[in-house]
Amino acid sequence: MIVKISSGEKMTGLLSYLQGPGRSNEHTDPHLVAGDPAIMAWHDDNELSHQDAIAIARQIDEPRRVFGTEVREPNYLRNDSGEDVRDSHGKKVRDPIDPWRDANVWHCSLSLHADEGQLTDEKWGAIAQEFMDGMGFTETSGRSPARWAAVRHGVSTKGNDHIHIAASVVREDGTKVDLWRSKKRASELAGELERKHGLAVIASRETGSGERGYHRAEKHRAEREGAPELDRELLARRVRACATASKSEAEFVRRLRGQGLVVRPRFASGRSDVVVGYKVAVRPAAGHTPVFYGGGHLAKDLTLPRLRSEWEDSPQASSAAVDEWNAARRDRPTVRAGRESQELDPKLLDRATADIGKWNAYLRSIPLEDRAQWARAAGRTAGVFAAWSAQIEPTPGPLAAAARQLARSAQLPAHRAYRAPKGAMSAGGAALIVMQTSGHLPKSVSAMLLLRQLMKAMEAIAEAHRAAGELQRALDIEYAVRTELATIHAPQQPRLSVPASARVEGSTEPGRTTTSTLTPEQEESRRLVALDNAAPPSEAVRRPGSPIPAPLDPSPRTHAGRDRARGNDGNER
Repeated sequence: MIVKISSGEKMTGLLSYLQGPGRSNEHTDPHLVAGDPAIMAWHDDNELSHQDAIAIARQIDEPRRVFGTEVREPNYLRNDSGEDVRDSHGKKVRDPIDPWRDANVWHCSLSLHADEGQLTDEKWGAIAQEFMDGMGFTETSGRSPARWAAVRHGVSTKGNDHIHIAASVVREDGTKVDLWRSKKRASELAGELERKHGLAVIASRETGSGERGYHRAEKHRAEREGAPELDRELLARRVRACATASKSEAEFVRRLRGQGLVVRPRFASGRSDVVVGYKVAVRPAAGHTPVFYGGGHLAKDLTLPRLRSEWEDSPQASSAAVDEWNAARRDRPTVRAGRESQELDPKLLDRATADIGKWNAYLRSIPLEDRAQWARAAGRTAGVFAAWSAQIEPTPGPLAAAARQLARSAQLPAHRAYRAPKGAMSAGGAALIVMQTSGHLPKSVSAMLLLRQLMKAMEAIAEAHRAAGELQRALDIEYAVRTELATIHAPQQPRLSVPASARVEGSTEPGRTTTSTLTPEQEESRRLVALDNAAPPSEAVRRPGSPIPAPLDPSPRTHAGRDRARGNDGNER
């Protein structure tokens, strides 16, 4: 169950919207499913009219008007795309003219995923009541209750069954509802209600491994500009690729700039020689302002402290990094060139394959229950795919999809992150090689062998998820292996088939044996082609309308891959 909370100042405006036709005429049969006693004593579950909506809004707002209680919150500036304006330190900027805004209206949407079907009004009513009890709006809190109403008006445009809760932040006695950390409390309550009512359990909420959500304005901007993906997604992949391929922080900065990104450091307060964070942006067209994202806003494992745990640490390396950060801040040329400026021989792909083979041996040594170490392994493997994608995919393709699936498995809170000991395997060498070799990587047998080793790494990570009971996460990764990455092999099948010159002369009649003269690489290529031509997995366990196999286990389902926050009516925020 996905929760979104927002605040406002006009209760009549909110109820009018909930009763109205919606943005795409998706609101059908708007009616109440629950509410506080003061509301339900006067209204039933009949279809709401506009007059009903206005009357309910005024009833909910009555305590605030009677007592004159003011509820205010910081008023932050937003740009034309609807995104928060941030200063050089990444902090949101308040409106200098009107730094505070009225926030007496509390609005919360509770939404199911489309493939969960629909609940009854009675079930939604029970969920709404228990949710509001837990949030402290009712008399169960030991204080005077606040007025609220839960409205159901049909599924969203994406088929999500959901309800909206409109509540006053002012209680019946004129005091305010305590909303400190309300979003965290709401998330915890959602997890409890999922298990109690047999709903799909969002695994990322249980493990703290949720992926960063995005604002609806970001999606609209990408659509307006015809971009194949959100800037946030492109930046996360490029940053991950550069971080994995880099041996030092200075090299990381140079690689980011080499990818055409705008890079800015965040210095410690009052210092010009201590960098504590960074932000990046896609370089905009002339005359446009870049939209920056801090590392932590891209992914939990892309903060500067987390990235530094994988790089060399010495006074000389720190000094070199500060020099490169300052050059990036002033848009000056890099201070010195490093290994990132060299184009490597494609023959080194064989070495990358061997490195990933050793990486896979390392993965086999990780205990299945060591979630933190598996999260690091997923992040580093994602970095190799991201580096390869940066080299050969002008738009997001199978490699980018594999990188994103694995990156989702790398999201853990900082306090749970695995700190690899000095000298631990990192897969950085393979990322370096694929990022700096020829753009014709898919056309070589060596590339196919490397891809197969990476697919084995994905399978190992999927097995770790399966052992942890995260079946949907495992299936998402396995699906990427069997479908997304298979498309890289398919175009090579005619070329990878065994040429006549490689066959031993003589009869191949039944009962006769022949001895192959193929090299080990050719034999492996033949085996890969055979795997690609194999029949697809059984469709018997797929969800209706979904290409992703469903868990075979009848226990509570997980939607780890669906942990992006959604907005009103189940849309992404």
